Amino acid sequence: MTRWLATLVALLVSAIITSQSWANEPPPGLSWAGDFSQGGLVTGMAQPGISLKLNGRDVPVAKDGRFVFGFGRDEAATATFTLHHRGGQSEAIQLAIAPQTYDIQRIDGLPPAQVTPPPAVLERIKRENAMIAAVRQRNTARQDFMQGWIWPAKGPISGVYGSQRILNGEPRTPHYGIDIAAPTGSPVIAPAGGEVVLAEKDIYFTGGTIIIDHGMGINSAFSHLHSLNVKVGQQVKQGEQIGTVGSTGRSTGPHLDWRVNWFDVRLDPQRLLPQRP
Repeated sequence: MTRWLATLVALLVSAIITSQSWANEPPPGLSWAGDFSQGGLVTGMAQPGISLKLNGRDVPVAKDGRFVFGFGRDEAATATFTLHHRGGQSEAIQLAIAPQTYDIQRIDGLPPAQVTPPPAVLERIKRENAMIAAVRQRNTARQDFMQGWIWPAKGPISGVYGSQRILNGEPRTPHYGIDIAAPTGSPVIAPAGGEVVLAEKDIYFTGGTIIIDHGMGINSAFSHLHSLNVKVGQQVKQGEQIGTVGSTGRSTGPHLDWRVNWFDVRLDPQRLLPQRP
């Protein structure tokens, strides 16, 4: 009976939190729509003269009033959203964020150097991580993310956002993208338009890697590519082929690892997509 009551309470709490996330009403001067969940993305419009912060962090507002923000894998149950009006008045509201459940994935039999990188490559990893972090801080006026999203590759999903990977028995950083399994050489297309801001054939962890800037801090990364069809600075349209599926970098087989960020906040790509046909 005690276990049954505990389960019932947990379900009721989960339902209350989820309903609260759906009921996040925008304050006067704003409108918004989106996914108030861990890994979710929200877009909105602000009246002139309003500036915004999420948990103390600036939320860029475009000249037309458009803004966008997102929540990470481990976002707390509530987030503080603050409006600053032109006259100096400020208003803070609490947003309810729906929690998600995450899978645990165990991968055994990897070569030790792929689980714990040898000291000789640590400087390379540090340099590559800094390069990727820098392009993810871009804040451009483009709004390609507003056109909606399509699947970047065809194939079964072999890895999901938020899953905790245990490599050779050792817990590692959670997975922040979705993995789409497909044969080497299968096409990878742009899920939304944008500008190519990174195109590298050999990054230690991710191998052949492309990052596209979709505007206002929204960017997506495509990893383990066999070939790259684009270069830095190139403008790409939604549906345009940008590369092919591979198994480069730290990979156990051919697949596309696709990740979406709002600046350095990791979003769940699958929550952006339409249902698979």
